[in-house]
Amino acid sequence: MLPISKTAAERWDHTLLDSIGRTLATATDGIKALADHLTTDEAFARGLVDAVELIGDGANRVVVSGVGKSGHIARKIAATLASTGTSAYFVHPTEASHGDLGMITAEDVLILLSWSGETAELANMLTYAKRFKVPIVSISSSRDSTLGRNSDIALVLPKVAEACPHGLAPTTSAVLQLTVGDALAIALLERRGFSAEDFKTFHPGGKLGAQLRLVHELAHAAEQMPLLAVGRPMSEAVLEMSSKGFGVVGIVDEKQALVGVITDGDLRRHMAGDLLSQPVEGVMSRNPRVVSGDLLASAAMELMEEHNITVLFLVDEAGLPIGILHIHDLLRAGLC
Repeated sequence: MLPISKTAAERWDHTLLDSIGRTLATATDGIKALADHLTTDEAFARGLVDAVELIGDGANRVVVSGVGKSGHIARKIAATLASTGTSAYFVHPTEASHGDLGMITAEDVLILLSWSGETAELANMLTYAKRFKVPIVSISSSRDSTLGRNSDIALVLPKVAEACPHGLAPTTSAVLQLTVGDALAIALLERRGFSAEDFKTFHPGGKLGAQLRLVHELAHAAEQMPLLAVGRPMSEAVLEMSSKGFGVVGIVDEKQALVGVITDGDLRRHMAGDLLSQPVEGVMSRNPRVVSGDLLASAAMELMEEHNITVLFLVDEAGLPIGILHIHDLLRAGLC
């Protein structure tokens, strides 16, 4: 690697970082302008609510489209909608003009993106939508544009400065389009009560899928649980702990409810000549931390990290142990 001269280092500090800072500040100003727009432009606010109701009240699918940078944002919006429970997909306007219009039905909703509202490639989609009465939601910066005038719901964004010093490359404008798409997706998610369990259905893979798994799916149950009854000697607790390999043994009362646990730490704290002859209730830690089987695995991981523990017992509503979860089970599932 070549050494960096003092002059180059100064240029790095004062020129490149200044440029990066201006871009971030411009994007921040754009988001603030959009948030202010929501409270000051009644038509924009009403349009967002109407769009959520239109899509949520029975749209078969949402078809999202745009060209250039707007097209890339449209793809992301479609993906976000689909992953949060709204059936959606992207159609490229050029492909639509060569047969893919047949993928769009009167039961669908079109979301069309164009910052200027004058994107020529969208013309055939507009014509088709008008002919077959497909409702159009547009995201642009001009209500008086061709796209704005021909939309059932026109979401008109505030005029903002691009980060590009020439005002040409779509930067801040793309951020605003994406933000509006995210706002629609999350409003639809909350409107339909889309739960973490629903989310898991669409995200079974990767770390996100692991975080959305429930602890009962990862826990060990039945004969794998290290359990011992109150009144038994510590010698049996040590054997049970060693044979099951979790570094812990759960103590249950006469009703089989979990009332305590004995860990390696408890053994060290009570180390004495008569330890093995003591009853387990004299050594156990009472009121152990337990979880229900329907807790998210990510929440179990947070609980373990917060309290510096490596094992959790799963209990039912009566306090009966139904499983045991080790931090290694979470690691194997891909949570870290």
